[in-house]
Amino acid sequence: MSSPLLPGESPRPLPQPRPGGRTARIRTQVLDAVRAELTEHGYDTLTVDAVAARAGVHRTTVYRRWRDIGGMIGDLFAAAGDLDWQPRDTGSLRGDLTALNQEIQDSLTEEPSIATALIAVSFRSVEAAQALRRLWEDRYTQSEIIIQRAINRGELPAHTDARALLIAATAPLYHHLVLLRTPPDPQLPDRAAATATLAARAGAFTDLRSTDAD
Repeated sequence: MSSPLLPGESPRPLPQPRPGGRTARIRTQVLDAVRAELTEHGYDTLTVDAVAARAGVHRTTVYRRWRDIGGMIGDLFAAAGDLDWQPRDTGSLRGDLTALNQEIQDSLTEEPSIATALIAVSFRSVEAAQALRRLWEDRYTQSEIIIQRAINRGELPAHTDARALLIAATAPLYHHLVLLRTPPDPQLPDRAAATATLAARAGAFTDLRSTDAD
């Protein structure tokens, strides 16, 4: 996976394990099988037996390591968090936010979309919901460098609230593509980025607590 979900979540295989790394190899096979089952059949038909059969791994091995579906889902999110992802540096705030939004749109509209499958699962599984919150936290933390670069370039006020700005810039993508299920708009990533950039430059996301402290 790789997207800004989830920055960087596209359905590609996990990195290949080193030769002889049986544990890593089994994890790759099982998580690839979980991903495939989710995108093809959804959460309701996901079973340990189906995953084990698809992965070519004995069901006892799967039960011993992951215990149940919740354990496998949680590990799938953990694997996404392990990916070496960084937001693009385009040289401008609007460009960086547009690139981030484009990644989100691509991950939510590709077929099959593991990003949308995992969002859907988070409403059905406590483990998935907790894992998704952790992954969101990691992705937003990684993306805060976009705001810091803009501050360093003099594009934004020094006390801009990075998290608030990132949420405002990316929210239209999730609203249109996940909630409203509207067809993807090629202009939406840049339009949402431009709107957030204008608001941020005007001080809409300035952290007043930080300015008061000064």
